[in-house]
Amino acid sequence: MKVLYAEDERQLSVAVTEILKMEGFTVKPVYDGKQALDALANDYFDVVVLDIMMPVMDGIEVLQHMRQSGNHTSVLMLTAKATLNDRITGLTEGADDYLAKPFAMKELVARLKSLVRRNSDYRYSTIQFSNIELNSNTGELKSDKGSLRLNNTEAELLSFLVRNIGTYYSAEQLNMQVWNGKESDEKAELYVFYLKNKLRQIHADVNILTRGSTYALGE
Repeated sequence: MKVLYAEDERQLSVAVTEILKMEGFTVKPVYDGKQALDALANDYFDVVVLDIMMPVMDGIEVLQHMRQSGNHTSVLMLTAKATLNDRITGLTEGADDYLAKPFAMKELVARLKSLVRRNSDYRYSTIQFSNIELNSNTGELKSDKGSLRLNNTEAELLSFLVRNIGTYYSAEQLNMQVWNGKESDEKAELYVFYLKNKLRQIHADVNILTRGSTYALGE
């Protein structure tokens, strides 16, 4: 479970990050709204935690940008204000949950796990990164410049690579982690090149990068 944690109080951020890691989360901490948007543009997250009161761009503004761009990642808002109007504002803009500060760590962990579970069906059927969006149920892959349909094998490969942005895998590793060893390593490598070509056809801003005999998705 991959979490973007946007919080400008650095001591609190360090403490929360360490506890979430002990609970099995992978955490990317950022300290203002612009850093949050930059991280969202360059990586995939299962859930986002946004403090409302952040410098440069506050949490509500980040949330607005996310939803306007079509990013439907689950969002939990943190606020030192607990008024009804503050909660209504966040929920109206597309927040999935709210937690008032100070909060108990056990409650934060429970709420994050609940959000990941609640949205798992949607999250894994519609996957978005940079200017591409994949509907893994239909295989439709689209960008702002075109669209086409992937077969099931290609869609499974792209889904895996999006969830592991920037991590390089050999054909053997892809075969094991994407298809549980059911494909040959040679076929896994072939699917990589099929997918690379289809990303090029729709003028995607992302591509499959090569390093030696390993592959990763990146911009």
